[in-house]
Amino acid sequence: MHIGYLVHNLNDPAVERRCAMLERGGARVKLAGFCRDARLSDAIAQRRPFLLGRTQDSAMVQRILGTLRATAFHGDLAHYLGECDALVARNLEQLGVARAVVGDRPLVYECLDIHYTLVGHGPLAKLVRAVEARLLPRVDLLWTSSTAFVDNHFAHTALDCPIELVENKLLVDSVEDFPAIPQPDPHGRICIGWFGMLRCRKTLAVLTDLAAAMPDRLEVLIAGKPSPAEFTDFEGQVARADGVTYHGPYRYGDLPDLYGRCHFAWTIDWFEEGLNSSWLLPNRIYESHAHGSVPIALADIAVGRWLRRHDAGMVIADPDEIAARLASLTPQDIAAHQARVRAIPRRAVLADDRDCRDLVDTIKALVPA
Repeated sequence: MHIGYLVHNLNDPAVERRCAMLERGGARVKLAGFCRDARLSDAIAQRRPFLLGRTQDSAMVQRILGTLRATAFHGDLAHYLGECDALVARNLEQLGVARAVVGDRPLVYECLDIHYTLVGHGPLAKLVRAVEARLLPRVDLLWTSSTAFVDNHFAHTALDCPIELVENKLLVDSVEDFPAIPQPDPHGRICIGWFGMLRCRKTLAVLTDLAAAMPDRLEVLIAGKPSPAEFTDFEGQVARADGVTYHGPYRYGDLPDLYGRCHFAWTIDWFEEGLNSSWLLPNRIYESHAHGSVPIALADIAVGRWLRRHDAGMVIADPDEIAARLASLTPQDIAAHQARVRAIPRRAVLADDRDCRDLVDTIKALVPA
C-alpha cells in the first residue's frame, strides 16, 4: 500500500525512523512537510519529499500561518499524494493540512506530544483547542506513544476512534540478534549521558552544577541538537562548565558508543514542566535500556511509573536528591542498577520487522477491501 506521511519537521530524526518502519512493514511512503533548517538531511533529501515551507522552533504563530498557507494552496500537495491509500499526519498542524487533501481515505493522527497551547488558558490556547475539536472527529486512528496522553488529554476531547500505542522503541534489524552493549566499569568516575533533543535549560543547569560540585566523582556527556529557541549559546555554556563534554549532533549508529560510555542516562525534561514533559515516554528511555545505561527519572510522571513497572532506573522525587544519591553509590550499587536494566525484556525497548508489519497492518485494516 501507499502511505502519505505529513510531518512538521522533515529533519527530525524520528521522521526518517518512522518512514523506515512503514517501509519495512511493506508500505511505500510519500513524504511531505515543513523543515526547520536551511537544508534537508541527506537521508530525507533522498526521499524527495514535498516541501511545504520552512518554520522555526517554538514559533507557534508562524507555524500556524504556514499551515494555513499549505491548506489554502493544497492543489499540488493533493496531486503529490493522489496515489496514497491513507494519510498519516504527525502532530496537530499536519492534521489540518491532511484534512484538506485526504478526501474519503483513512486518516491517521500520530500524536507523540501535547503542545502547551492545548492545555493553556489564553486566546491562542482557545483557538488551538477549537481547531483540534474541529479536526479530531475526522480521525480514523490515533497513534500515540504514551497512555498518559490519552488519560490526560484525548479522553476529554472529541476524539472517537481506535487508539494504538506506538512506543518510541529503538528500531533494530532483529530484537533477538541485537547485541548486548558492554557496560562501563562501575568503579571510578560516574558518567551521566544527556542525549537527544536538547531543549531543557533547567536540565543543563542541574547537570553543570552536579559536575562542578563533584569533580572527582562525576562527569557529564551531552550529545544532540540544542534548540536555538531555548539556548542562544549552548556550546559556549558547556565549554565553560567543568566536567561537561558536548559531543555535538549524532546519528542513530552513534548510540552504542555514546551510551556505552555512560553509567546513567538523564531522562528528566522540565520543558513544558507539568504538562507534556510529565506525560511523554521519550526515546531516551528505550535507547538507554537497549544500550545498558541506567535512566535517571522523576517518580511522579509517566517515565517514573514506566521504570517502576519494570523495576529499573534511578527514580527520584525531586532534583535535590540527585547529588546525595550519586555521592552514596558504591560500585556494587551501580552494578545492581545495570543488572536490573539487563533484566528488562528486549521487546519492551526494541522494535524490528514484526513491529513494522503490525504498524502498517493498523492502517491496512482501515482501507476498504
